[in-house]
Amino acid sequence: MKNSNNILAEYGTTIFATMSALAQEHNSINLGQGAPDVDGPKEIREVAAKALIDGPNQYPSMIGVPELLKAVARHNKRFYGLDVDPNSEVVITSGATEALCACFMGLLNPGDEVVLIEPLYDSYLPIIRHIGAIPKLVRVEPPHWELPREELEAAFSEKTKMLVLNSPMNPSGKVFNDDELAFLAGLVEKYDAYAVCDEVYEHLVFEGHEHRPLMTYPGMRDRCMKIGSAGKTFSLTGWKIGYITAAPALMKAIMKAHQFLTFTIPPALQLGIAHGLEFGDDYYKTFTQEMQDQRDQLAAGLREVGFKVLDTHGTYFLTCDFSPLGFDGDDAAFCRYITEKAGVTAVPTGAFYQQDGPSHFVRFCFCKQPSLLEEAVRRLKDHFSD
Repeated sequence: MKNSNNILAEYGTTIFATMSALAQEHNSINLGQGAPDVDGPKEIREVAAKALIDGPNQYPSMIGVPELLKAVARHNKRFYGLDVDPNSEVVITSGATEALCACFMGLLNPGDEVVLIEPLYDSYLPIIRHIGAIPKLVRVEPPHWELPREELEAAFSEKTKMLVLNSPMNPSGKVFNDDELAFLAGLVEKYDAYAVCDEVYEHLVFEGHEHRPLMTYPGMRDRCMKIGSAGKTFSLTGWKIGYITAAPALMKAIMKAHQFLTFTIPPALQLGIAHGLEFGDDYYKTFTQEMQDQRDQLAAGLREVGFKVLDTHGTYFLTCDFSPLGFDGDDAAFCRYITEKAGVTAVPTGAFYQQDGPSHFVRFCFCKQPSLLEEAVRRLKDHFSD
């Protein structure tokens, strides 16, 4: 038999699937998988359910239903002051992962260089490498996640086609500040590059920190592709509804990829999300506050267990240093150990780096019911106090 694709053959099952399967095998509380354990607003689901029954259920427009396109445009104006044409600057995708793929496929050619900041969400590199583009990796590392400006500038060159920016950042919980974003915008403009901005956690920013899209900085409006996720904003991850905002010239290139990836997205789900994006400020404030409360609950419990818990300013992830617990092994071994012995699952932070990642940090997810977080902490305390 002839070989399969050489690039994709290098990748195994994702760490998220691996740890979730292990958690299921051992009846472990899964704080590794980044998905809420309760469904999002019933009102959104009712709108989608009614639309499913009433129809139509045929192919909607390739770019998305008008109601959702307009809702995304209004969302950009409401939260970020961006004036967006819903007919030429928005497209609805099958989740943020397809949005990323469409942006990469639409803009990159073999040999183009792409600057990425580790730790990385796992889909970025396989897609970029499959296209034949060349990743140039720069890293931020725990415990402070400081941006290495000299290394970043050295990674840019005349061959640089694109920067990939994830803020708020998974798994670090880092929210890039104004000074950092201005620095990145300067590099993008200096080297005549584009920026794919993964902003799926845009409404999960805590305690006085602010999410400001790179697109809002001087010179960035026509260079940035802003990606959002209804799954993250409304705790409906299984719906896989994402959206891209980009200038018309960029969108034309993105659409050429989108039409051959998924072509279009279920109309009933789009109508449900359009309704949700119009929720008042109370929804967004309550959503963020509840997640912050769950973050604080889990962080306090993990500190009591003996972890060193790093600050997280966004997303729904906590990074923890397990070295105070005296475990003799790396992060992957520790995650397997607590799954099998304590009945609680995390994912190794080192899995978000290509090589030589930090080896004594793990990621816990706090987008779970408070009672489940309490039980997870109890199990860990019971185990490590023996």
